[in-house]
Amino acid sequence: MSAVRGPGTDDPALDYSHGHDPSVLASHATRTAANSCAYFLDLVEPGDRILDLGCGPGSISLDLAGIVGPTGRVVGVDFALAAVAAARRAAAARGDGRTRFLVGDVFDPPLERGRFDVVHAHQLLQHVADPVAVLQTMGQLCAPGGIVVARDADYAGMTWFPASTALERWREIYSIGARAHGGEPDAGRRLLSWANTAGLRVISAGSSTWTYADDAARTWWASSQARRVRRSNFARQAAEQGCGPAQIEETAQGWERWGANPDGWFCMPHGEIIASPEWD
Repeated sequence: MSAVRGPGTDDPALDYSHGHDPSVLASHATRTAANSCAYFLDLVEPGDRILDLGCGPGSISLDLAGIVGPTGRVVGVDFALAAVAAARRAAAARGDGRTRFLVGDVFDPPLERGRFDVVHAHQLLQHVADPVAVLQTMGQLCAPGGIVVARDADYAGMTWFPASTALERWREIYSIGARAHGGEPDAGRRLLSWANTAGLRVISAGSSTWTYADDAARTWWASSQARRVRRSNFARQAAEQGCGPAQIEETAQGWERWGANPDGWFCMPHGEIIASPEWD
C-alpha cells in the first residue's frame, strides 16, 4: 500500500500499486493461512492476540482467527474502505462475529501499543514508502514476548516457462509503476535488511514460493492477471509509461496465451521474516 496518507478514504491518489478493483480483491481473497503463513503457524497458539496489518479482504485474518479460537482475538487493519468492507462480508459469511476489521493507516493504526502476541503483514511492505517505519510500528504493537512476522514477494525473482515477451513487459511495467509510487517490488530479498534497520531482533529469515503449474492453478493465475491488467491500476500505470490501449490488451492476451499452454509454469518467490522487538 504505497503512499498511505491516512485512514478512511479510497482516494485514487493513495496509489496502492494494485488498486482495489474487484479483480484484485478476488485474487487476494485466495490467500489463506496455509498458503501464506506456514513459516510461522507453529508459533501460533489458542488464545493468542493477532494483528493483521494490510489485511485486504480478510481471508488470512479469518483463518488465523480459527486457529486462535474463541479465547483469542484477531484484528485486521487496512487503509482501503473497499478492502475492509470485503473483509467484513467474508467474516459474516463464515459466521465469525469476533474478528474485527478496521480502516486505518498502517503507519499509525488506531490500536493500543504492546497488546498483540503476533503482528503480521503479508504482501504489505512492498507497497509502503517507508517499510522500516512500518516494521518499527509493528514492533511497538507487540506485547512482551510477541513476534513480528512478514512475507513479501520478489518480482525480479519471478520466473516462468515458456518465455513470454508479454509477461516480461508485464513485470517491467508493474515494477516501474510500483517504484514511481513509492513501493519496492523486490521486497522479498530486502526483508532481513529492513528488519535489521528497524532494530528488530531477527529470529529467522527464509523464503518460500507459490507455483502455478497444474491446469487449474495455471488457468486461474493467468485469467486473474489478465483481468488485473485490463481493469486494475496496472492499466493506469502502463498509460503513465506511454503504453496505449493496444499494448495493454496485448499484455493481457499474453497472459491468456501463457495460461492456455499445458507446459506453462510460473514460480513466485517470497522472503519471510520472524522477529521480536528489540526490548524482548
